[in-house]
Amino acid sequence: MNIASLQPIATAIACERNVRDVLKMIVNGLVDQHRVALARIWLLDKGDICTTCRMRDECFNQEVCLHLAASAGFPRHSKEDWSRLDGKFQRFPVNARKVGRIAATGEPMLLNDVLENDRWIMHPDWAKREGISSFAGQPLIFRREKLSVLTIFTREPFPEQDMICLRSFADHAAVAIANARAFEEIERLKEKLELENRYLREEINAQFAFGDIIGESAAMKKLLRQIQMVAPTDANVLIQGESGTGKELIARAIYENSLRNHRPFIKVNCASVPRELFESEFFGHTKGSFTGAIRDRAGRFQLADGGTLFLDEVGEIPLELQSKLLRVLQEGEFERIGDEHSRRVDVRVIAATNRDVKGEIVAGRFREDLYYRLSVFPVEAPPLRDRKDDIGLLASYFLQQSCRRLNCLAKLTEHDVKVLQSYDWRGNVRELQHVIERAAILSQGGRLRFEGMLNSNTGKAIVDRTAEEIRIEKPLLTKEEMKQRERQNIIAALGKSNGKIYGAGGAAELLNMKPTTLASRMRVLNIEKLGNR
Repeated sequence: MNIASLQPIATAIACERNVRDVLKMIVNGLVDQHRVALARIWLLDKGDICTTCRMRDECFNQEVCLHLAASAGFPRHSKEDWSRLDGKFQRFPVNARKVGRIAATGEPMLLNDVLENDRWIMHPDWAKREGISSFAGQPLIFRREKLSVLTIFTREPFPEQDMICLRSFADHAAVAIANARAFEEIERLKEKLELENRYLREEINAQFAFGDIIGESAAMKKLLRQIQMVAPTDANVLIQGESGTGKELIARAIYENSLRNHRPFIKVNCASVPRELFESEFFGHTKGSFTGAIRDRAGRFQLADGGTLFLDEVGEIPLELQSKLLRVLQEGEFERIGDEHSRRVDVRVIAATNRDVKGEIVAGRFREDLYYRLSVFPVEAPPLRDRKDDIGLLASYFLQQSCRRLNCLAKLTEHDVKVLQSYDWRGNVRELQHVIERAAILSQGGRLRFEGMLNSNTGKAIVDRTAEEIRIEKPLLTKEEMKQRERQNIIAALGKSNGKIYGAGGAAELLNMKPTTLASRMRVLNIEKLGNR
């Protein structure tokens, strides 16, 4: 072994940006050297298999140990696979045996005539069978930090001068490992920053429907007290309530008043995620793990690490994925699709749904254990009909917003408030906002007009008809004509969204329908996707 023979390996590993590839290149390059039978690298890392470790009795500090990270060799008289990383010596306590002593002292070790050193050879029969003559080990140190231990077994005596060459190579290897780790960390942070920026842009573009929480009713005061109690904790929260009651606004209030408000707030609308993409959306995937996976992708759990994950419409999560979600909540671990290694995350989950979750449990569509894990602290978003005292405040706020956006002037009178309070608002706060904005558009001389917008029989606002349609009576349609009209409407929405059904700008969003409902109606009406026509 000499400097010239090791130089190509040192040059090659200096160009690599993946730690695993660097380690493999080091051991594979070393076993190609004359006399080397086995080469291995152990990395210093946290203790992880302490309860099953064979050398636990020799370990005085279970917080850190040596993990076998790369191995290569050529057995002479057996069919063993010397590249395996899960054998008897997959972990070494620091200061135990040869490898542990090198890690503890930071000093190299050379043993010639290993059979004469019973103290250091655990299996002398193996050394004799394979013709092992010497052992050499070097610590890999970068900027005074011990990273790992490099060892080789040779079938001929290992001269002292070769230890100098191995020391020089170990220094190159330490730099290559440190650089690869730095590159991996940079890529991880870069990917996380890109995703955070993308999600932030999505949130800004979407804008919040309700602004700040507004209300002085008894129902709202109770809700605000609940938010004040649970926000500083790390307890998972399940927000239940009808559509339009501001569940996302409640989730954001909990986040903003929590100790995690300096970390990301990541939102997942479970109703807009295609069934086959749920696992990738939550946990991410590796390049090539499935058709279309052209690069590694971090999932929402990884992006929310240290922060808060908001699962909107959590009742839409497929039953088969709920067990994996439960595991993350229980153990804080998950695997990307196509990845063999578990990742740990620290995420607080806030979930929201307008479904009757207990009814879904009885029907077998939602796991009971997941429900209890999510609803450590349940919160009920009150419907607008239970907080009519807040209608005046909400209407004034929405009118101010609308007038500023539409560049118009309009005034809300006490009579207007009484008119608005006389209806049930089945669409809740969202429906009230739409009615106020529509009234602002149709206002004349600063006076709001709600005539024709509110149905006195049902207490539900009519916001899907123009003033002209309300004034002019339309002829009745037959069932077949209604079916044809619906078919044309869906086809028009598909055309406008370029055939996209799910997600932002999709046909389901344009039609204000759940994607699953739209897909069902397309089957009933015999409408094919645009790409299949």
